[in-house]
Amino acid sequence: MKTTKRKWELFDVVNAFIMIAMMLLMLFPFWYCLAGSFNDGTDYLRGGIYLWPRKFVLSNYKAVFRDDAIFNSFRVTIAKSLVGTATSLLVTSMAAYAMSRPNLKGKKFYAPFMTLTMYFGGGLIPYFIVIKNLGLYDSFWVYIIPGLFSVWNMIILRSFFAELPDGLVEAAKIDGAGEYRIFFQIVLPLSKAALATIVLFTLVGHWNSYFDSMMYTSSQSLQTIQLFLKKLITDPGTASSLASSTAMAIPEEARKVTPQTIKLAAMVITSLPIICVYPFLQKHFVKGTMIGSVKG
Repeated sequence: MKTTKRKWELFDVVNAFIMIAMMLLMLFPFWYCLAGSFNDGTDYLRGGIYLWPRKFVLSNYKAVFRDDAIFNSFRVTIAKSLVGTATSLLVTSMAAYAMSRPNLKGKKFYAPFMTLTMYFGGGLIPYFIVIKNLGLYDSFWVYIIPGLFSVWNMIILRSFFAELPDGLVEAAKIDGAGEYRIFFQIVLPLSKAALATIVLFTLVGHWNSYFDSMMYTSSQSLQTIQLFLKKLITDPGTASSLASSTAMAIPEEARKVTPQTIKLAAMVITSLPIICVYPFLQKHFVKGTMIGSVKG
């Protein structure tokens, strides 16, 4: 028994060490950007900024927020994320509930048909033509309608709904409740863990997406925050122009901002909101990821 106890203690120490090391490895890139974004731009060119700013300044953030495009991009991304997540959750959860019911007609046809779409698609050009013909091109709804239904998320929710006691549904039907009432007043309140998991997956997906904005919109007013960040990082002229305009408007900030530190500040600004959301969903997220892992 003593030997076993020592083994478990050693395992706990090794496990904790590995997890802390992995946490630090994942945290360091963000911390590196954070330290650089608060450092004087000219001083940053000397190198050696890894953990702490050597010359603390707020000039890089002032430069980024001087561009009105970032505020418009934030508005579009927030609206896209909230509306897209809410509508996708509603449609996907309703489909999952239907697929979890044993009396659904045509269930044997729907399941493989939907699964097939996870592995095969028409390709980018046919998809673009469909978007164009539906009138969704350069429209806010191009962010919402194509992502209303997710087969993967439906499978996760279906597995959770299928584990709910059948007696709850049967008792509700005996009391005269219809399918919609059962779904909204019984099934959904009991599925907070699974729903929180899907909300987090969908919300992060909408927030981090830039490809749909790049391919299916042309108006500056529909630009998302991630596309704004992509242009800032990949186009040298964008960051340089932002640094130059800041130097002209505020001469005392001229030596404090450079294109590189402006990029770091933009990375932090675009990442921070979604990082702040995670702690509120973490408790339910951990429960939701365990769906289907234990069979009764």
